[in-house]
Amino acid sequence: MSTAVTAPPRWLTPDQQEAWRAYLRGSRLLEAALDRDLQSHGVQLSEYEIISMLSEAPGRRLRMSGLADLVVQSRSRLTHTAARLEKRGWVRRESCLEDRRGVELVLTELGQRSVEEMALVHIESVRRNIVDTMTPEQFTTLGVAMAAMRDAILAGGLPSCSEV
Repeated sequence: MSTAVTAPPRWLTPDQQEAWRAYLRGSRLLEAALDRDLQSHGVQLSEYEIISMLSEAPGRRLRMSGLADLVVQSRSRLTHTAARLEKRGWVRRESCLEDRRGVELVLTELGQRSVEEMALVHIESVRRNIVDTMTPEQFTTLGVAMAAMRDAILAGGLPSCSEV
């Protein structure tokens, strides 16, 4: 039997509970809406996020372990997604330019053209489903709140997604 004293649970207040539930449902509905809108291009939001990140990276390439952290996916899941994107001709895997030990995912010319087409649908979906649903001040506050949450979670010493 343990003799350690545990603190009583810190239950959420009714207002906190309401905000928490609104966040959960809203974030799930948002992701589903963004995913649904990208289906017109036969792509999932998680796939679009990867090629979008690559399109913005120097040389349109990122180390796969770093990319896994950016898109909050395990290395295994990213590897499977990369294989699907490779079959479409949108990406290719190459040895890292710096050390040749790691693997980088590189966006192809076809991938760049594809992400540019998808971006038109995606940005309209983002505007319709989140940006235009609130005031500029609310949207800025949301960004600040999400950044604080992200930073607190990352500072907690949790393993990165690529290490899981």
